[in-house]
Amino acid sequence: MDTQSLQAFIAVADCQSFSRAAERLHLTQPAISKRIAGLEDQLGTRLFDRIGRRIALTEAGRLLLPRAQGILLAVDDSRRALANLSGRVGGRLSLATSHHIGLHRLPPLLKRYTRRHPDVALNLEFLDSEQAYRDVLDGRLEIAVVTLAPEPHEQLDVVPVWVDRMCFVCAADHPLRHAASLTLGELCHHASVLPGPLTFTRALLGRRLQREGLTLEAGMSTNYLETLKMMCSVGLGWSLLPESMVDNDLVELDVATPPLHRPLGYLVHHNRTLSNAARRMIEELEQARDIDAGDRATFTEQEITP
Repeated sequence: MDTQSLQAFIAVADCQSFSRAAERLHLTQPAISKRIAGLEDQLGTRLFDRIGRRIALTEAGRLLLPRAQGILLAVDDSRRALANLSGRVGGRLSLATSHHIGLHRLPPLLKRYTRRHPDVALNLEFLDSEQAYRDVLDGRLEIAVVTLAPEPHEQLDVVPVWVDRMCFVCAADHPLRHAASLTLGELCHHASVLPGPLTFTRALLGRRLQREGLTLEAGMSTNYLETLKMMCSVGLGWSLLPESMVDNDLVELDVATPPLHRPLGYLVHHNRTLSNAARRMIEELEQARDIDAGDRATFTEQEITP
């Protein structure tokens, strides 16, 4: 049972598609199919049901999946531990970040890192924070720099680096801009454009609303904050955005509620041996860390708890 076949199996199970798994692994679809077929022959059982265009794990596939993930994690961990003995900072570093952090927080840090460690092959992916969490847990990513979840995770080391003050905003010519002060309840009566319902940022707002006995149905939503800014600036509704994104096209609303803060930081699996390249990346992140990021993140989590 070779690791390449297990890697193909995990990719197909995750993507639920042979073609998307091939794209992820930079292989052709026939190559993926051949690896899966070889693994099924070796095990003497089918791992996937192919019903029309749908792919689903069989009972055997569901049993194999966590074991295959564990095998690959152990192999990768052993490789990193051996490579670390030399002290060399090189090799491949799989790093994920959200679009907003990648655009507004990471560029100077990545510039310093690549200059200091030219032998590192940085594999940078832009993912929603929620997906990045899953990929670090599954072992596909070594490190992620994303919006942090409201709740801790027992298998992850999560470290706040920055904290965004979140602002209620509207377009410069929106009727709400003339309001001297608003309650959250009054705000909920107006159209809004917000992050998707499953995002950590939306959960931050959702907990605040829940604490005050309020509900909100966003008319439009997207996970890209830059898109939300555009939608808000043309008057499609109010939004909740980081303070750093507020410019002449937007007006911050005076809403009678304590400030909302969104922690941003990095996460790694605490059972994983980090490569020297990942350790150096963490050093860069620690140097960029806001002095009070940890305290403010803790305050935010406690403050929003119903």
